[in-house]
Amino acid sequence: MDQEIHRRIEELIEEEQLLREGGTVDNEQAEARARELARLEEQLDQCWDLLRQRRAKRRAGEDPDEAQARPVEEVEGYRQ
Repeated sequence: MDQEIHRRIEELIEEEQLLREGGTVDNEQAEARARELARLEEQLDQCWDLLRQRRAKRRAGEDPDEAQARPVEEVEGYRQ
């Protein structure tokens, strides 16, 4: 499961890099790109959070497969 999450993180990072490396765009395209980047960043945050949960459960002697992806609102609330 951890490998699957890492693989998904790599995919999201590649998508993010492609968007950031995109050429010049008009305002509408720039807004769409910004929305997509925000969506990718949220998904990345969820993946990293899930990995942290799995590691914490493993260290506590619990089943890491019991960890679940949390809603974006909850994960984003951790930012400081």
